[in-house]
Amino acid sequence: MRTLEFWFEFGSTYSYPAAARIEALATASGVAVEWKPFLLGPIFKSQGWSDSPFNIYPVKGRYMWRDLERLCAKYCLPLKRPTQFPRNGLLAARVACLVAREAWCPDFVRAVYRANLAEDRDIAQAETVAAILTALGQPSAELIARAEAAANKERLRLQTERAVALGIFGAPTFTVDEEMFWGNDRLEDALAWCVS
Repeated sequence: MRTLEFWFEFGSTYSYPAAARIEALATASGVAVEWKPFLLGPIFKSQGWSDSPFNIYPVKGRYMWRDLERLCAKYCLPLKRPTQFPRNGLLAARVACLVAREAWCPDFVRAVYRANLAEDRDIAQAETVAAILTALGQPSAELIARAEAAANKERLRLQTERAVALGIFGAPTFTVDEEMFWGNDRLEDALAWCVS
């Protein structure tokens, strides 16, 4: 079975519909998915940005929010524009990095996106992440402690460095070996490449 790497960032709005869609589409295509959380902050910083480009360039931001409204309506996903954007997804990314190979990781990722982009909950807060883990039947205190351990912090740092090495500049990004596809609208193309 071929494998598609799904590189996502919790501050990325377009990763929300991608995370909602990828499992069913990959299963239908006979493709395995590797969930790859990473951090866009260091990548943006290297480009001289201290904020999301959707905030730096207001016209682009207005377009993105309207586009996301259309996409979420198309895919029947709830959307509520968050009162703060972007929110810090570092803890959630550390948890996702820790549990990336667990069967429930995709449920966690989708729940974090829903909390942020459908429920306007602050995913930067440990209490929010803990509540998501508890709702999934997972030991929240233990997992957060493990996620915050030095070894796991290093794991996420190295994963972000790997994203940079691959040439990833935004999220979501899908990689098949050395082939890269950027954006929610390239998910189907990435899967088609994977099985070609």
